[in-house]
Amino acid sequence: MAVDLAPLWLTARLATVTTLILLAVGVPLAGWIAHSRSRFKPVFETLIAMPLVLPPSVLGFYLLMALSPARSLGAWLHARLGVDLVFSFPGLVAGSVLFSLPFMVQPLQAALTNLPDSLREAAYTLGKSRPATFWQVELPCVRPALVAGTVMAFAHTVGEFGLVLMLGGNIPGVTRVASIAIYNEVEALNYGAAHLYAAILCSFSFAVVLAVHLLRRRTEGGA
Repeated sequence: MAVDLAPLWLTARLATVTTLILLAVGVPLAGWIAHSRSRFKPVFETLIAMPLVLPPSVLGFYLLMALSPARSLGAWLHARLGVDLVFSFPGLVAGSVLFSLPFMVQPLQAALTNLPDSLREAAYTLGKSRPATFWQVELPCVRPALVAGTVMAFAHTVGEFGLVLMLGGNIPGVTRVASIAIYNEVEALNYGAAHLYAAILCSFSFAVVLAVHLLRRRTEGGA
């Protein structure tokens, strides 16, 4: 049975790009939230956590409305930067970053919050700046949380459906990821191909969850 591998490669590409951006954005954001004393901190925490409770189609709908060329933001992006984020791979990346952000930020934030204050104070005493303390002292201490957040963000992006369908549509080679391909095969009553796509995603999901549990067990055992 011939199966189109393009959706799988596109899914892997989307998850990889999204995870790299989340590492660049989510790590410093988690550090800022963990150490912030701003009275607006609960607001930022709530905004970051909202994708956990919002239906993906809701987030996809509002992103579709905001980024459409018919709207001010979408029109500005098209006119100034020549970028169209609706029904395009860059749009999927933008939506995926927002959708998977809590999976990167929350584990790191919790781990950084639990670090003793004496660790940072000792680093300051040795002359390290706040950024140097974060990157060279704190982050290595929460490496298991960083790995878990990275793996979960990657896996969560792989499993996206509602947001991808709403924002990216179903364009072969552009926005048709594995979850959309499964939907297409089921609609076409091609259950063999749907089973194959689903089995690959199930195997990947099992491996990811198992890896996170083993990592947590190893960390608890070392502690």
